[in-house]
Amino acid sequence: MRTTVNGVPNPTPKAGDALIVVDLQNDFLPGGALEVPGGDQVVPIMNRYITRFRDEGLPIFITRDWHPANHCSFAFRGGPWPPHCVVETPGAQFAQALIIPKNVTIVSKATQPDKEAYSDFQDTNLDLELRSRDIARLFVGGLATDYCVLYTVRDAIKHGYDVVLLEDAIRAVNVNPDDGEKAEKEMRELGARPIRYEMMA
Repeated sequence: MRTTVNGVPNPTPKAGDALIVVDLQNDFLPGGALEVPGGDQVVPIMNRYITRFRDEGLPIFITRDWHPANHCSFAFRGGPWPPHCVVETPGAQFAQALIIPKNVTIVSKATQPDKEAYSDFQDTNLDLELRSRDIARLFVGGLATDYCVLYTVRDAIKHGYDVVLLEDAIRAVNVNPDDGEKAEKEMRELGARPIRYEMMA
């Protein structure tokens, strides 16, 4: 076993680790209501991580935006985004090609009409679920780098978790052209350590 790769101690998933798959939903893929450029490219890469964690018997959490139809983030309510990921609509469903093992935990966020939530920790039971399983390190990837991934990583570090950023399994919205780059820089500066799948033993 390699001890350190790209600054990540023991990058091989092990007991005490969990995988967080952020918002790989149809509305964030090409043709969706809030398309993330290249978002579809994340799915096959994330499937490799999911398969690895599944085969190792390690916890997997798959998160989703799960908005009411009148959510405050929608443009018609003064928010910045078009309506997306509305509860039980096709756009809110997970990417068709995404591997979803039977024992995953699904975390729904931003479920209240008048409250936005980019972080998977905000108004969810994610932290309690992780602590109940003695999780200390999170492998985090998904969509989008500059919003839900960034906010989730921020909160994970605030809650005391070590974070491994899956840099090959994230893509940015880039409302401004360098938003994704800035988000990755911030996450690294906060202490998240980036890896790619091939770096894991």
